[in-house]
Amino acid sequence: MYSREQTNKLQTTGNQLLKDLKSKPFEKINVDSLRDALRFHEYRYYVLNDPLISDFEYDQLYKALEKIELENPGLVTADSPTQRVAKGLTKEFPQVQHLVPMLSLENSYNAEDLIDFDRKARELTGLDEIEYCIEPKFDGAGISLIYENDLLVRGATRGDGVNGDDITTNIKQIRSIPLSAKFSGQNIRQIEIRGEILINKNNFKKYNEQMAEQNLPPLANPRNAAAGTLRIKDPKIVAERNLEGFLYQISYYSTTQKNQKVFKFHSDTISLLWELGFRSPEKEKKVITGIEKVIGHCKKFEEGRDDLPYEVDGLVIKVNNLELQEKMGMTSHHPRWAIAFKFKARQATSHLKSVEFQVGRTGNITPVAKIDPVPIGGVTVSSISLHNEDFIKEKDIRIGDALLVERAGDVIPYIVKSFPELRKGHEKKIHFPEKCPVCNHPLHKVEGEAAWRCTNYNCEAQSVQRIIHFASKDALDITGLGEAIVNKFYELGWLTTIASVYELPYEKIEKLEGFGKKSVQNLKSAIEKSKTQPLYRLIYGLGIRYVGEATAKTLAQAINHLLELKNFSLEDLQKLEDIGPKVASAIYQFFSNKENVSLLKELEKQGLQLKNEKKELAQGGNLSNLTFLFTGTLPTLKRSEAEAMVEDHGGQILSGVSAKLNYLVVGDDAGSKLDKAKKLNTVKIISEEEFLKMLNR
Repeated sequence: MYSREQTNKLQTTGNQLLKDLKSKPFEKINVDSLRDALRFHEYRYYVLNDPLISDFEYDQLYKALEKIELENPGLVTADSPTQRVAKGLTKEFPQVQHLVPMLSLENSYNAEDLIDFDRKARELTGLDEIEYCIEPKFDGAGISLIYENDLLVRGATRGDGVNGDDITTNIKQIRSIPLSAKFSGQNIRQIEIRGEILINKNNFKKYNEQMAEQNLPPLANPRNAAAGTLRIKDPKIVAERNLEGFLYQISYYSTTQKNQKVFKFHSDTISLLWELGFRSPEKEKKVITGIEKVIGHCKKFEEGRDDLPYEVDGLVIKVNNLELQEKMGMTSHHPRWAIAFKFKARQATSHLKSVEFQVGRTGNITPVAKIDPVPIGGVTVSSISLHNEDFIKEKDIRIGDALLVERAGDVIPYIVKSFPELRKGHEKKIHFPEKCPVCNHPLHKVEGEAAWRCTNYNCEAQSVQRIIHFASKDALDITGLGEAIVNKFYELGWLTTIASVYELPYEKIEKLEGFGKKSVQNLKSAIEKSKTQPLYRLIYGLGIRYVGEATAKTLAQAINHLLELKNFSLEDLQKLEDIGPKVASAIYQFFSNKENVSLLKELEKQGLQLKNEKKELAQGGNLSNLTFLFTGTLPTLKRSEAEAMVEDHGGQILSGVSAKLNYLVVGDDAGSKLDKAKKLNTVKIISEEEFLKMLNR
């Protein structure tokens, strides 16, 4: 629809308008240019599913046009973006019409917007104070469901708001959406429900870990992953993604009794959906009277957004009384009785200035993008990992490119995509080095893997990174020996290997600027304390390729002394829980290396525990030879505490549900592990209370 020249022109126009909005009064903004820019970005978003700006930037343009037209009604045109819901989605699935149009929501980004919304609501209703229902604004893919005579008959995407894609078969793969529900108990014959499809953070992370193991590019973010999954034509793949459905709005219903009003409040509809087995925001909703209290709740909720198991990008504030909603009505774009309070933006556009190649502790070469600094979610981002050569090729990223950058719930910045259509000819391809950027050793790439590696074990960068990892919190947890201190001590020649951590010249450190007797004594105490850490932490701290905390625990449980592993064959290693050929090979190579074995002997001389004393103590425990797994939120125990209890009593923690699992301990909001365990008749499902009783027998 738009040529490359038009694309560049309209993108430039949009960028200039965003700048003008910050420096010029609205009456100085060219309204025709504003409309053209918005139409272009709607096309990129709704038709191509390939936006060139972030949601926040689009909202700024839209709100400016809305305000200009509100103050100057004579400027409003029939085809203005404010007068219609964006249309023109591609038709890969059959198109169906919603019973009631799925309108957008008016957006707000500050308390002033909410106060203004409340003022208008009070004027429209004639009330001095209004009761609101507040619920999360889920950051997923919008859907509409229709139930007739208690059966699910149709599921559709939001589409253009009037028509959506029929995705009923895919909807049925989502276990949190009931195939039937007893709406007939309320005399409801037909009902249309609105909701959002999500991938929770845990499942999203696990899926991307599986992609990484197969050397496949990860999914960009949970929202795009959910939306893309709904349009996959193979229902089996949809089922594997572990999608979740949150249903939050009854948009239409008809009853067996003429003109019967079933609900008085919006909050009642959420409660009914919850009672009928839907995943509604019953636990997250809040009914509050008065806008000041609403604002306080919004601020508090935003502070804890990262603690939620799913992504939210704001809160939705709705007038709770349904009769008042009907009285207030709606515009062609949004209902007047609801508004979205958007959290700080977590996407932004920037430009790639250069690429640096960093060497990790196992020799992996990681390209790091240096971008124009840009604020995202309250943090200024200037460096982002490009992962590997394949990622760069997959995203077609070049130096000088415009980029869409995201900072999701795990706070790690991510490049969603580049914008090839905005290139002006000066962009340069990124060339991967053939030799290590630190030691100049030739790089090596194993067939079937994505990463290039420096195989020189004595490479300076690897030595430093190994020491940093060894001292990290999840490994030996040596407080005071962070990255900056390790680099400084390495430059001074005091740190050369892991073993040299235990040979530091404390009398010389005292003389360094920034150090004193107390800080040196604290460092010395932390290093001494590290000698008593459990064996699995030492194994993890060694930095063996592919060996994370779970695998380190598996190895520790299999031995009485760490040096026993040098006698394990590849076959022996693969008999252990969750250790496949690739991981077994890395472990085997590490313990076959004479230098590594010498290092371990040196560490033992320096006082570190290579014996599994915990195993010796736990062998006679009352959970001996039993396997456990925890899922959901436990009532009183943290997951780490419960797992430690199992190991202290001779039991073993597994990483997933399998035929080897004896007990699954279930807390609140248990996920797919519970479903899988139910299918296996061999797994006993117990509560935290039952688990504690087992410990005390």
